[in-house]
Amino acid sequence: MEDAAPPLTNRWADAVGKGGHLADREICRCFDQHTVRPPHLVRFHGQRQDTESTGWRRLLELVEEAAADGREVFRPLVELSPAERRQIVTLPPTIAKLVEVKHLILYGSNLVRIPPEIGAMTNLQEFSPYTSHRMHWFPYELTRCRQLKASTVSTRSLYGNRKIRPPFPPLQPARASTRDLDLMSPDPTVWGTDVIRACSVCDRPIAEAGLHQVWISLRVGTDVLPLLVNACSQACVDALPAPPEGYVPTPHTGGVGIVQPRADYA
Repeated sequence: MEDAAPPLTNRWADAVGKGGHLADREICRCFDQHTVRPPHLVRFHGQRQDTESTGWRRLLELVEEAAADGREVFRPLVELSPAERRQIVTLPPTIAKLVEVKHLILYGSNLVRIPPEIGAMTNLQEFSPYTSHRMHWFPYELTRCRQLKASTVSTRSLYGNRKIRPPFPPLQPARASTRDLDLMSPDPTVWGTDVIRACSVCDRPIAEAGLHQVWISLRVGTDVLPLLVNACSQACVDALPAPPEGYVPTPHTGGVGIVQPRADYA
């Protein structure tokens, strides 16, 4: 008699919080995440974080606890109720304190953006925002996590992914000065974020320079991710690395007119 096959295990069993997936996230209709469609105009999610919600306040506490005890694995969403998880659309900038965290787990989140402060998590080795289907892009600052070698991302949810090739949201024209822009409260539907502090490339304060937003696709961990760059100058844009083969070969400003390689639908 042959040995019975070992039972299948769910590696994400401990990443799902109370109540499983009971209405803990919103459905995203930005683009079809399963089928190749003709290019169409795509916009950023414009939702702002409710900083008065119970979920946000609890998340702030969890970040402080993780920073204080120096834990290496941080899975904050399991500590929240389904309703509280739905309230979280970004992470607090205080994640910069999580310098001991090696694995960040955001399985099944309702996130639409991650702050650039993730780049301060210098010990991060594994990043798992798997099944976060409203997460279409990441900040360029994620490339500062030099030890990041593994990632688990729902790639069909990403702008410009090889399977579907959904378009990137169009970015605003470059500005030589940000004097007339409210950097502490920009419209996320337009700028992709609700605060712009520093250059993604050289870390110079954006308020002291201009703003040149571009998209670039780069390998981070085990995935090629669409990264949003907030650069202070064209020189910083020119300093960006080359994308891997099979993606738009240069930094670009998105929109329907950007020609992408043929979709590798499967």
